[in-house]
Amino acid sequence: MQPTSTVIKGVVIALIMIISSIAIYFSGVDLNSPVKWLSYCILVVGIILSVLQYGKQIDYNATFGNYFAHGFKVAAAITVLMVIYMIVFIYIFPDFKEKALEEARKAMDAKNNIAEEQKTTALEMTKKLFTVFVVGGTLLSTIIIGVIGALIGAAVAKKNPRPLDENQIGV
Repeated sequence: MQPTSTVIKGVVIALIMIISSIAIYFSGVDLNSPVKWLSYCILVVGIILSVLQYGKQIDYNATFGNYFAHGFKVAAAITVLMVIYMIVFIYIFPDFKEKALEEARKAMDAKNNIAEEQKTTALEMTKKLFTVFVVGGTLLSTIIIGVIGALIGAAVAKKNPRPLDENQIGV
């Protein structure tokens, strides 16, 4: 049986993450609520399940490194798609930027030790580089959490690597 492609798995998991992200956005949930972690939970669980499915498809004939590599490839595919999604999302929904800046202002107002001019400077810089910050944050967070999912998946997957037969060595 041929294992399912890592790209196909990445596309499916990314689509689930995108749909949940859009649903959360339109539900009006606060950007700082714990619900924002739902996408990351989907990411970790999706990668773990991908690694476990891969093991089953290859009859568990793999090592920790093989499983991790498979999970990492799935995480890389998801990361690319999520970065593209975030760029498109920012341009389709410009009010997202305004909501995020408003939340940042509220967070700074909660800390009384920040001068008003520092708040204004920080918000102006964030406004100018918003897309860069969002893309960078998406890139780093998705790949780091994806690696964690790949590590967990590789650790829990059943391993039964069989040595090569003499007939399998490039004859």
